[in-house]
Amino acid sequence: MPPANFHHSAFADAGRLVDLKTGPISVCIPTLDEAPTIGAIVTIIRRELMEKVPLVDEILVIDSGSADDTPVIAAEAGATVHLSEEIAPGHGSHRGKGENLWKALHVAQGDLICYVDGDISNFDARFVTGLVGPLLTDGSFDYVKAHYERPLANGGDIHRTGGGRVSEILIRPLLSLFYPGLTCIFQPLSGEYAARRGLLDLLPFPTGYGVEIAHLIDLAGMGKLGAIAQVDLDQRIHRNRSDEELGRMSFAILRTILRRLERDGKISIHDPLPDLHRSWLFDQGGAHEILTSIPEPERPALGR
Repeated sequence: MPPANFHHSAFADAGRLVDLKTGPISVCIPTLDEAPTIGAIVTIIRRELMEKVPLVDEILVIDSGSADDTPVIAAEAGATVHLSEEIAPGHGSHRGKGENLWKALHVAQGDLICYVDGDISNFDARFVTGLVGPLLTDGSFDYVKAHYERPLANGGDIHRTGGGRVSEILIRPLLSLFYPGLTCIFQPLSGEYAARRGLLDLLPFPTGYGVEIAHLIDLAGMGKLGAIAQVDLDQRIHRNRSDEELGRMSFAILRTILRRLERDGKISIHDPLPDLHRSWLFDQGGAHEILTSIPEPERPALGR
């Protein structure tokens, strides 16, 4: 049976959600060079969900060492900003989205953790209320995953293609082959989700882009598919990535999936997986091979 699916409007009454709170809620935002959007995101959360109603207790920005003014802008807007490499320094540091999400668990005070990406240009309160709503209204849900329309920008126009290119070209075929129970997740790579802290502490975190699919595979393996809810957030507009960026993202995600396929006894890998992604750049000087190391290590479950 597919996970329960809701529309964000069912949880639009933030005051009602406050009445259902039994503990603190943390919004955690991983960032790297998100100066154009991070200020508005933090401002909206602070104004709508902290000052108007006390739903959110803290806004944490976990930054990977932005070259722009992301940390300054986020702090001025009202977030508590942490440099990822300075959190739990005894564990070392990796650069990547999953690393920031894992490091956030070391500093977040919330019983409920809501993750949102820092590049959303049409952000409003529904990105938080829609995700924490099912956790507050129904104790049978432990993990809430967003889905939405993802327009692709082309020049000055926005084409309603739905986006999710890596999901449809790479992830959905692999899930159909090896984890068909997860094909009911509409957007498995969506970066917006909320979960109970106790559950997140049981999950390992790949340090890069493999973190979202790893969570879903591991939750299914724990028999937790029925504890996942999905919420329609209508539309998410964000920075579209180039084919080259999507290729590197796919490489990291594929390494994560292959490790789980071997762990789960679905395939056998006889040689170590390489961590070198190979691609080509074509210009007037000819073809140039580009080699990018993408090891995608994993952080262990905190187990608290």
